[in-house]
Amino acid sequence: EAPHQVLGRLRFLLQCSECFRRAQALPAALCYVPREVQYKICKDPSAAAAARSLLSVWDSPGPARGGKRAARATIEVRKGGCLRATGEEYCNGAGLWVKLSKEQLEEHTSCRGLAEGWVLVQRFGEGGDKLVPVESVEKIQWQQQALGVDYKPAVSWEQVVDLTYSMRLGEKTRLVEQDEAAVQKFRYESVPLGWSYECDMELGRFLYDHSEKELQRGDCTKENLSSIEVSSQADDCGAAHLTDNQTYTFWESNGPSGQHWVRLNMKKGSIVKKLWLVLDGQSSSYVPRRVAVYGGPPNRLQHLRTVLINMNSYQDVCILHDMKTHLPVLEIRILECRDQGYNVRLRGIKIKSSWEWDLILNADMFQPARLVRYPLLERMDADVLYRRAVLIQRFVQLLDSVLHYLIPLTEDSIGTFNALRSMKPFLLLSKQSTALITHCLQSSESSPPHTLPKLYINRHLARQHCANPVLDPSCRNTVFTQLYESLRSSKNNQPLDYRWPLSHSQWWECEFITEGIIDNGGGFRDSLSDVSEELCPSSGDVPVPLPFFVRASNQGNSSSDTRDVYVPNPSCKDFPKYEWIGQLMGAALRSKEFLILALPALVWKQLAGEEVSWSKDFAAVDSELVKLLEVLEGVDREAFEFMFGRELTYTTVLSD
Repeated sequence: EAPHQVLGRLRFLLQCSECFRRAQALPAALCYVPREVQYKICKDPSAAAAARSLLSVWDSPGPARGGKRAARATIEVRKGGCLRATGEEYCNGAGLWVKLSKEQLEEHTSCRGLAEGWVLVQRFGEGGDKLVPVESVEKIQWQQQALGVDYKPAVSWEQVVDLTYSMRLGEKTRLVEQDEAAVQKFRYESVPLGWSYECDMELGRFLYDHSEKELQRGDCTKENLSSIEVSSQADDCGAAHLTDNQTYTFWESNGPSGQHWVRLNMKKGSIVKKLWLVLDGQSSSYVPRRVAVYGGPPNRLQHLRTVLINMNSYQDVCILHDMKTHLPVLEIRILECRDQGYNVRLRGIKIKSSWEWDLILNADMFQPARLVRYPLLERMDADVLYRRAVLIQRFVQLLDSVLHYLIPLTEDSIGTFNALRSMKPFLLLSKQSTALITHCLQSSESSPPHTLPKLYINRHLARQHCANPVLDPSCRNTVFTQLYESLRSSKNNQPLDYRWPLSHSQWWECEFITEGIIDNGGGFRDSLSDVSEELCPSSGDVPVPLPFFVRASNQGNSSSDTRDVYVPNPSCKDFPKYEWIGQLMGAALRSKEFLILALPALVWKQLAGEEVSWSKDFAAVDSELVKLLEVLEGVDREAFEFMFGRELTYTTVLSD
């Protein structure tokens, strides 16, 4: 991008971030919808040619898959003709819809009684004709005659953002007139009463949880296959054994060498992300050596991939991955077997896939059953959530384009760029999020120690201390302190900063006295589990063995729904050990080990540099205090004098 374009997008993102924080209407440029878009019909080459093109028209976006609502009218698009629609689009489980322009509706007598007319541009999971946007030749010629040969109007929301927020010399590119009603719907109806920044964060989490990589399911072969055909089969070794998930059955061909195949007829809308062959290793000559995969409509299969299978491997072999579109038929052709074998055996086929309609943002995603884990979104209208999600996707798309100018943010960025810190929840939706996290972790990595520190831990003494911590205020017998003291002596010889690569999954070697455990990783993880339990006991009926965290007031008051959390002890000043706890937390993040600490959002947000809300976040620690202070804030002077006028001091209890 040009420098002025980058700066313009940064200005735009800063304004958007402020609108998100304040739950205000987002900038009009982000909500831009062109007033008119022309479409032509793109015929399905696999279908029989039809003399006429008839399109069904609904008064609102039609029903999703399996719906029964009938269309209100039909219109005919002549050969070479175009359909005029507004730029407003709507996506649901049936497919992508566009809203017809008023002029288009008035041209057809069957549509004149409709306030709105919607047609299906592309149907999910099915072939058939589809509508594609085009530029009218007559319109382009007229514009160039009237406004100059170089006239190229801005027709997309990205272009509108760049034109609105970028500084440039000379005459600006003109904007195609916007659809005012659609823009207002985006700007204001997507911010309903009661909407907040927390709702946007929860919606971002919902979109991430329902993103492509999260929706890819495990083995879902039977769910996605409508039928299986094979070139031939031996007695009692039929095609049904390819999907029975049994380890003792298999399909065996019974035909000429080099002419064996398996044809998978896929259900409409399924998109294959991975396809495996499960090999039978009992007889080498029956194992395939070279396999080709073809896919597409039944009468037009195209070569997708040829795989040469390792001669020494009998594991599952991935022969296809990362398809982007639905393929009605997949054909696996066995070109060659090992040891010049004649026939082939396969124990099974495994498929990992997604549904086409799940990979595209659509209004049917926001069904009540899917929103159960997102309480802030449960009572919101699905159309409101859909429009808001479209705007978030647009925002993330622009954020992606300039992200490498913003990351990493330094602590000195307290000015304009620091405002983007509040957009961290949306980074999960970025296409660069995984690479960004990997880069940040790798850039701060250090070399792991050449030899693991060997520690001797006495868990019998630790259990005695946990039973009655009052007897030993120094807590020297806890697993935590034994680890800390042992590693500190090791640290004097070789610094340990715990910023090690992911591959360094064991940080020390444990030998538990009188227990006879040889540590191949299990003892190390046991010690981490013991440390977690000592720092934040999972049971509320036992004393806390260590002084670093104390139970939140909600546990003692039996109030709120967060009664199991702990907060840092304000009276504990042992900062070197707090630092070591932080190092363990960082090491667990890097290595994906488990260090279970029941801390509230109030603590996690401050560690992550996110903004803390007193009324929302502190309520998870002491909801009674939050309620009391809210009452005091609302008391007028006379009521305050009546309740507290004679009191000279105000006493409160510390969290410990």
